[in-house]
Amino acid sequence: MAGSETHHPRTYGNFRKPRTSGLRGLSLGATMLLFAGLVAVVLATLISIWVALILAVGLGVLTVPLAVKDRHGRTLMQRSAVRLAWWRTTSSGGHLYRSGPLGRSGHGRCRLPGLAAESLLTEAQDGYGRPFAVITIPATGHHTAVISCDADGAALVDEQQVDTWVAHWGQWLSTLGSEPDLVAASVTVETAPDSGVRLQQEITANAVPDAPPLARAMLREVLSAYPAGSAQITTRIALTYSGAARSGAPRRSIEDMALHIGTRLPGLTAGLAMTGAGTAVPMTATEIAEAVRVAYDPTVASLVEEARATGGTGLTWDQAGPMAAQETWGQYRHDGAFSITWAMTEAPQGEVFSNVLTGLVQPNRDIARKRVTLLYRPHTRAEGARVVQQDYKNALFNAQQSQIGQARDDAEVAAARRTTEEQAQGHGVIRFGLLITATVSSADELTKAAATVDNLAPAARIAVRPVYGSQAAAFAAALPLGLVLPLHTALPQTVRDAL
Repeated sequence: MAGSETHHPRTYGNFRKPRTSGLRGLSLGATMLLFAGLVAVVLATLISIWVALILAVGLGVLTVPLAVKDRHGRTLMQRSAVRLAWWRTTSSGGHLYRSGPLGRSGHGRCRLPGLAAESLLTEAQDGYGRPFAVITIPATGHHTAVISCDADGAALVDEQQVDTWVAHWGQWLSTLGSEPDLVAASVTVETAPDSGVRLQQEITANAVPDAPPLARAMLREVLSAYPAGSAQITTRIALTYSGAARSGAPRRSIEDMALHIGTRLPGLTAGLAMTGAGTAVPMTATEIAEAVRVAYDPTVASLVEEARATGGTGLTWDQAGPMAAQETWGQYRHDGAFSITWAMTEAPQGEVFSNVLTGLVQPNRDIARKRVTLLYRPHTRAEGARVVQQDYKNALFNAQQSQIGQARDDAEVAAARRTTEEQAQGHGVIRFGLLITATVSSADELTKAAATVDNLAPAARIAVRPVYGSQAAAFAAALPLGLVLPLHTALPQTVRDAL
C-alpha cells in the first residue's frame, strides 16, 4: 500500500532587529553618558552636596530624552530632533518647490525635487546589448539600474511552487551580499487604476473589417466594461552600486560604472527567473522618466500610455519632475495629487506564511495609487558575521541583567543564536525596511486612505507610522531612484545608532 505524503505549509520568520549593548534597553551612548554622569555626581559630593544635586538634575534632564521611547521605539530626543529639523526646513522655505518656466529650478526645467534634485540620467548597454538607464546621485556617488518585472502572481499556483519561488528569492537576496560594489536594492510594487488605453490599442490593432457582428459587439462591451475597476500592477527592482574611490584609484566616472553594471545585469536578471518575477528586463531612460513623471502627476498616466503607442513620449530627466510640490508635517502635495508615506517600524513577529504581504501589495479601491517598496541593504560576509555575533553577545548581556522577563530574554538569546548558526552555514544577512505610499486625487480622500493603510498593516503583521516631517524625502525614497536614506542625514549612521 502506497503511503500518502502530507505537505505542511512552510512558515518564515526570525526577523531580528539588533539589540543595543546598553544598560536596561538604553543605547550605548546613553549608557556611557549615564555612567560618566554618575561618576561626576559621586565626585561632586566631595565638594558640596548642592553641586552634586545640581549635577544629578542635569544628568536626569540629559538622560530622560534618550531613555523615554514611544511604541515605535523612537526616543524623545529623536522626536525633538525631527521637530527642530522641520522648523528649520519651513523657516528656509525648503518645504516648497516650484519649477518650470516660472520656477526656481533654472532654464525652465522640471527637475526632481528634494534629495533627487541633482540626479543625472544616462543610458548604456548591458552584456546582452539591451539598453538600460543609470541614475546617478552625485552627493553619495551612487549609480542605480532599474529592472522591470512581470510578476507571475500566486493565483492558482500550488504551495510547493510558491515555496520554490520564495527559496530562490531568498537565495537571490543572499547573493547581493557578494555582489561587487552593491550597496542597496529595492523592490517597488505599484498598483494604479487601469485606464484601458492598452486594451483599446490591442483590440484596434487586431480587429478586421469582416469580423462577425457578434464578435464586434462583444469586443465593444469588453472595451467599455473591463477598464472600470481594474488595476494595473507594476514591479520594479532597483540595484544601487557605489562608485566610491578604491585604494590607489580615484572615484569612478559614470561611464566606468555603466560598464561595470552592464556586465552584472545579465546574471542578475537571469537569477530572477526562478523567483516568480516573470520576465525581467532593464528599464530604459525614457521608461524611467515616464514612471517618475506619472508618480508625481498621476493625471498624465493615460496620456503617457497613448503617447507610447504612437512612437513614445520622448520624456527626458529634466521633464520628469513636478511643476509644483508642497510638503506639510504629515502629507505631500505634488501637482494635482496628495500623498502620505508610512515607514515600517516593526517587522512581522513570530512565524508567518509566504502570503503575509499579499493584502498590503494588492490593489485597493480606497487608494487610487499605492506604492509598497521594500528597501534592502545587504551586509558582506565579514560584516554579517560581525553583526550577528555582536547581536548574540548583546542578547546574552540583556538576559543576564535581570530575572524579570526571563522567558522573553531566553527567546531572544535562542533567536540570536539561531541567526548566528544560519550565518555560519553560509546564509546572507541583510537589513531591510518598508515604505508605503498612498496617492489620491484630493485632500478629502487622504483620511480614507490613511484608515485603509492602518487596517492593512496589522493584517500584514507589521507596525507602521507616517514619516512625519520628511514626507517629500520618503516619497522619493519609495520610487526606484536608488536613494539610500541613511546616507542623506546630517548625523552619520554610527552616531545615530549610538544615540
